[in-house]
Amino acid sequence: MKIAILDDYQNVALRFADWSVLDAEITVFTEHVADRDELVRRLAGHEVVVAMRERTPFPAELLARLPDLRLLVSTGHRNAAIDLAAAARHGVVVCGTGYLPEPTAEHTWALILAAARNLTVEERAMREGGWQRTVGMGLHGRTLGLLGLGRLGSRVATIGQAFGMSTVAWSQHLTADRAAEHGVTAVSREELFARSDVLSVHLVLSERTRGLVGAAELAAMKPGAVLVNTSRGPVVDEPALVDALRRGAIRCAALDVYDAEPLPADHPLRTLPNTVLTPHVGYVTDTEYEVFYRDAVADIAAYRAGAPVRVLVQP
Repeated sequence: MKIAILDDYQNVALRFADWSVLDAEITVFTEHVADRDELVRRLAGHEVVVAMRERTPFPAELLARLPDLRLLVSTGHRNAAIDLAAAARHGVVVCGTGYLPEPTAEHTWALILAAARNLTVEERAMREGGWQRTVGMGLHGRTLGLLGLGRLGSRVATIGQAFGMSTVAWSQHLTADRAAEHGVTAVSREELFARSDVLSVHLVLSERTRGLVGAAELAAMKPGAVLVNTSRGPVVDEPALVDALRRGAIRCAALDVYDAEPLPADHPLRTLPNTVLTPHVGYVTDTEYEVFYRDAVADIAAYRAGAPVRVLVQP
């Protein structure tokens, strides 16, 4: 069996699980391959591909060009970048892995604190010989808004409450009772944007949520508000966000996700001073990677034994 592990940027996949139990030929690709023809060439002959989250999409056109592929393992329990219907048509079993929500919730707060206390500016000034350039934003007594109150949003809310923040939330099906279970007040969509001093996005990307935070929503936010997105880039209208930041319509955007990933080197977000940017590392922790790659090995072993587990789609 030939196995390809994709997008292992830190070259750690083989360290976080015992792949030797598979007795297979394993090839690790540490760099992202965006060129479709080159990707097809590299994956030729591989029966199994392990994809790291949504770093490499698998649309129908690509799946049709991988006749040797029989098992596609995606880390995490869902992957919007895989055409599951096409995988089924081409005889490809798709399996997922476990997923820990805690790392992304923790990173959300790293971004919130960095934005509120201007850490990137102050840290850079210290290295340049400077001292005290900015005035930070206190969080106690402010309002934390959650766009989505699922496993991640509820954890972020709990931490906000520990900081003494008032927590409010909105999502399409959120009820007052459900919000109250987490000590959160359910509000209207309009009220969420108007009241939040910090607005954190925690929605799954779908056609319904794509572009949900657009120019009108950004215009409704307080001038001193911080927008945080550790969910998926396209939930926020990126051109509208760039425009709002350029005009100073909001205080800051703290982002871990983008429309195009890796984020192009010449992207305007990279040059805006009122941003805190990280390269989609919300889930990139030792604890999460142990779950991802341990379960990937188990998925492959189960497939080989004729009893696939954690199946997302099966022909």
